[in-house]
Amino acid sequence: MLLHALVPSSGPEDDGVVGEHDEDQEHVARPPLTVTRAREMTAGLREAMDDVRRSVAVLAAWVRDAHAARVWLPLGNPSWESYCDAEFGISRAQAYRLLDVARSLAAIHGAVAAHTDPSRTRDSAPATAAALDYGLSQRALIDVSGRSSDIVELITRRLATLAHSGLQDLDEATVRAVVRQAVRDVRTAPPSPPADPPADPAIAAERRLVDDLAAHSYAIGELMLEVAPAYLSDSDAADVLALLCEQIGKPLEHGLAARRYAMSGDRRALHGTVL
Repeated sequence: MLLHALVPSSGPEDDGVVGEHDEDQEHVARPPLTVTRAREMTAGLREAMDDVRRSVAVLAAWVRDAHAARVWLPLGNPSWESYCDAEFGISRAQAYRLLDVARSLAAIHGAVAAHTDPSRTRDSAPATAAALDYGLSQRALIDVSGRSSDIVELITRRLATLAHSGLQDLDEATVRAVVRQAVRDVRTAPPSPPADPPADPAIAAERRLVDDLAAHSYAIGELMLEVAPAYLSDSDAADVLALLCEQIGKPLEHGLAARRYAMSGDRRALHGTVL
């Protein structure tokens, strides 16, 4: 059943690791696999994974519309969780994970629609919700469900930067890459440091100096992103940024570090170069 397949179960078995015994059972004598057959199998796996991701987008749209319409009331259920239990046999936690997925995807789509052609990103019925597919797994959407504002801010800023630079068309592939990178950055970003200032004035002054240097580096990183968008790898970005860094008198390593910092907001990206 699709709902069970797409909603991760909770409990000790849900550790995301394939069992070693399962792998051992695969080591049996069999004919050698040809390169052609291996590529065919890989293509099939890729297609199946894409199908699952598209299913997540479709499911999220149905969940969003059903919850907004309070679909449980006409069917005699007192709540969303009781409705999901009665109709689909899923737990309360799973029912609310579905809502997390739907809300995350809606927030992302809202940020995208604000900076792209409305005729290509217009929200519509669940049957056409595959248009909302950004290649994100359900786990990724659940992980960022509590940080929707961070996701929206990153996507908005990066799409605006690309549009302003005029160096890259905001086509489907570009938007998809920007969204995936923003979700990846938010998922991996560490918690914000405590806001309380240190009692020692010398330490406080040093922190202000570091903050100023980080803010300067962030601005440089934004400039780097205008030339080398976030979806480019470090090696690809280096090819693009080498001349720019030379012109502004910055080492390429510093420019790449500032770019990574602007993408992630994680100051550790500056360690060993700028800081």
